Amino acid sequence: MSLKIRLARGGAKKRPFYAIVVADARSPRDGRFIEKIGTYNPMLPRESDQRIVLDVERAKHWLSVGGQPTDRVALFLANAGLIEKPAQRETPKKSAPKAKAQERLKAEAAARAAAEA
Repeated sequence: MSLKIRLARGGAKKRPFYAIVVADARSPRDGRFIEKIGTYNPMLPRESDQRIVLDVERAKHWLSVGGQPTDRVALFLANAGLIEKPAQRETPKKSAPKAKAQERLKAEAAARAAAEA
């Protein structure tokens, strides 16, 4: 059984509140889970102690038996000192401007440089 340590969304519309849970990777995001190990309230200020509440001992246990944290939960665990901080993800190349747009930008930059000189 593949275990994921992930967020399960709760709260009202436009007022998110998340539970940090250990679940089977095949179960749905807000569906069945094995254990709740913490909470995350993004509505609170970053300095607040109640923004991220985590049971460190249980998190250590689930990591030791093979639980794989999602990207966001991995950041929480890294800030708690349980794992090393994950590498920052790069912007996908799909979102970069296409060839014609890049040519147009180069031409505009060259025209600006010529006008200034």
